[in-house]
Formats: sequence, C-alpha cells, structure tokens
Amino acid sequence: MRSLVRSKILGATALALVLAALLIAASHVSSAQQADSAQQAGAPKKARVVGVVKTVSGNTVTLTTDAGSEINLTIQPTTRLMRMAPGQTDLKTATAIPLSDVQVGDRMLAGGTASDDGKSVTATSAVIMKKSDVAEKQQHDREEWQKHGTGGVVKLVDAGSGTITLSTGTLGAPNTLAVKVSKDTIIRRYAPDSVKFDDAKPGTLDQVKPGDQLRARGAKTDDGKEMAAAEIVSGTFRSIAAAVISTDATNNTITVTDLANKRPVTLKIAPDSQMHQLPAMFAQRIAMRLKGGAPAGAGGATATGGPPTRAQGGEARPGGDSAPGGTRQGGPPDFQQMLNRMPAVTLSQLQKGDALMIVATEGAADSPSQVIILLSGVEPILTAASPAAASTILSPWNLSTSANAGTGDTQ
Repeated sequence: MRSLVRSKILGATALALVLAALLIAASHVSSAQQADSAQQAGAPKKARVVGVVKTVSGNTVTLTTDAGSEINLTIQPTTRLMRMAPGQTDLKTATAIPLSDVQVGDRMLAGGTASDDGKSVTATSAVIMKKSDVAEKQQHDREEWQKHGTGGVVKLVDAGSGTITLSTGTLGAPNTLAVKVSKDTIIRRYAPDSVKFDDAKPGTLDQVKPGDQLRARGAKTDDGKEMAAAEIVSGTFRSIAAAVISTDATNNTITVTDLANKRPVTLKIAPDSQMHQLPAMFAQRIAMRLKGGAPAGAGGATATGGPPTRAQGGEARPGGDSAPGGTRQGGPPDFQQMLNRMPAVTLSQLQKGDALMIVATEGAADSPSQVIILLSGVEPILTAASPAAASTILSPWNLSTSANAGTGDTQ
C-alpha cells in the first residue's frame, strides 16, 4: 500500500512549482499573442495547452493534457521553444532549445492557433520543463518536507497575526505548534471531494478553520514551539467511528452507521484509500492508553508485520521527528508509521456490524465522501472511548503524499 505521505504532498510541492512556472510563462505567451488589437471576427482562434509529452514524430508533438485529453502540436521553424527549470518564473533566463531536445515525459505549455475542430494547435511558442529536471526538483522537495515538515489538526486561527495553532500530538499526548503565515507563504486548499494534492487550489488564510487537517513546511524556532511557514496545505476531512451496514464491491462503496450521530453514511473506496486491520493486541494497547494505562510502545508497533518497504512508507515521515520502529524521539508512537505496517483489509473482508475508524474527504453535493484511511479491528478502542474521542486517534493523519505532491501518479 502506498504511503499517503509520499503520494500527495512531498512530490506535490515540486509539481506546484512546475505548474506555477508554466503558468507564469503562459502569461508571457498570452501577452505576446494579444499584443495586437482585439481579434476581429473570423480571426484565427488562439489556444493555450499544457500537459505531458506523449509522442514526438517529425515536427508534431502529441500532448496528454492535464484535463486527460490528447492534442497535437505542430512545431514550426519559427516556433519559439524555450526550456525552463522547475521554480523558474522569468522567460528572460529561459534557454532556447531545438525540437530534438523534447522527449516523452517532458511537461510543455504551448500557445498558438487552434484548428477548427480543436484537436490540434499550430504553436507559435512553447515552454518545456524537462522530465529529469522535474524529478530532481521533486527529490529536493521531498527531502525538504522530510526535514522541515509537520502536520496536525488546526485548533485556532488568528488571521490578524497570521498564526495557526496546530495540535500535533497523538494517542492522548497533546502538543501544539504555532504556525506563522506571511505574505510569502504558499497556501493551498484541498478540494472537498479529493485528497489529491493536484486537485488542491491556491487558498487563503481565512479558508483555514479549526478542525481542519493542515500540513506545514518551514523553519522552527529553537524551542520547537513556532514555525515560520514557507508552505501550507489544508483541508476539511471527516473522522468517523462507525459500524458496517453493507458493502458494494461493484461500486466500491461502503455504507456505515456513524456512531456519533447514529446516521447512515455511504463512502467511496478509491484506489489510494488506505485500508488496514488493527491487530487485536495493538488495539488493546491503544484502549489501555485511552483508559490511562500503560502506553503502547515501540514494541507494539513493530510486532504488527515487520519493517515496511519504502513503498509502504518506511522512511521517517516529513518533519524528521520519527525514530525507527514507528516511534517519535522523546514522544509517543507515530500512528501513521504504525498504520503502514498493519495488515491490509479488503472491502470483501468487512462484515455487517464490524467496528471501523475512518478518515474521509469532506465530500461534495454530487459525490460521496472518499475514504482516506479505514481501520477495522477497533472494537476495544470504541469500548474504551466515546465515538467522538476514538475517531480522533487517526488525527492528525498525514496530508502528505506519495509521488503525488508533485511526483508520481500525476506524471
């Protein structure tokens, strides 16, 4: 199971920079195209497309656009073809390249004249982001999130001082961090029906609310109580303590009773939903902790299936505050790392009446909430705590993601 840490934010930072650079470049392209007076009726239709190079044949480049369609670009001898590095925003420092340098997997933004059927564009200018450059930037950003990132649940937002108070504790060990947001902080907001970083949009501080999940990257003070944020991403997500009513393998959905309000809820299981079975001994350890007994130690974490692979989230989570074995240095266990080591569970294995703890997207009016984390085998926990208290154990979960915060599935 891919770690949510590596699939949605770590790489996403790189992709965000890539797209930012491309969009800025696009504004230059657009300005050049519109230098003439307003187009007359019947004039050629101007177009701008952005995507990933699928094929290069002669002077034709086929792009898979970010919307999922394909379009053919005709590169003319007069086409201005420029290469930009990730994060670069000024075309004055871009490098002119020949068409022979364009390769499959490169990102391209092109402007030109669209054909009547809209299936092709004769390019007058194009900006290239090399696949290798993107990969290098993604690796750098991943390391930055690992070293300087942290996540938690928003407790308070003081827009006047630009301060977000973040609860970063887990398993009954509360801790807070004051995240300082400035005019230079990159702010993004998850879509209500998606946990993918690529679906997140530029946001504002006033969108961040108490109870939101938030992840921040920046420099902490020496005492670790404050962070000057270079970047934050936040979203509203649902934490649910539930009992299974039914499952639908055909539509990949599960209907549960929300134990907090006794209402039925239908949730969508997505390809990247994390679904795990909590081992009985581990569930009992957590229940003991909730009751005020002995805390679950590293032994409980490592006894649940052996060390994870990198694809399962084996490295320390962004923030650099986790020790091997799923425990934080000088603190309680890191629940996200423990989660990655637990046995996977499938929709067909869930039975009516099974107790679950779930984190899901907020959901939109025309689509059900999507499961981010689903944990079964939690009966001892729900016995030891109220549904509202038990559901918060999965928070703060990691908003970061796999190659997708700019790296993987989006390429």
